[in-house]
Formats: sequence, structure tokens, C-alpha cells
Amino acid sequence: MKIEEFQPEFLGKLNFYLEALDRDVKRPHENPSIGVLLCKGKDVEVVEYALARNLSPALIADYETKLIDKKLLVEKLHQLSEIFYKNEE
Repeated sequence: MKIEEFQPEFLGKLNFYLEALDRDVKRPHENPSIGVLLCKGKDVEVVEYALARNLSPALIADYETKLIDKKLLVEKLHQLSEIFYKNEE
């Protein structure tokens, strides 16, 4: 989770960590890892799924049916950021 505006390099870093996770931790019977990147800026909330690097469109479509709805993630991110900013004051 980032408490700042989305920057493309965040996805690059996330993909790096997902690749390391898949190479070093994932078991052969498990699917490739996915990442959920939550960013909160001053005015805009961005939710991006980093669906691993070389997945087939069919596998990505399957993942998307199982992931938490983006609208719900945006709502929860907004609630969390309000709590975070309130505690900073």
C-alpha cells in the first residue's frame, strides 16, 4: 500500500517481488502469484492488479473472476486513508 499517487515504477517493483516469490517460495502445484497495489494520493485513488508477467489471457481472465472487486478495494482504501490522515493530525 502506498499513501501517495500511483507511479508506474510501483508496478515494476511489485512484479520484481512477485517474480522472486514465485521462484523461491511458490510450490509446483500453486498458480503464479498476483499482487494488489493500492495507492492513495491527495485527490485520486488507484487500484491496480499486477497480474504476473507472462500469464496467458485465459489465466488472467480466471484470476479476475476471483479477485476482490476494484470498487470495494477503492472504498476500503478511502476508509483506511481517512483513518490514517485523521491519526496524523
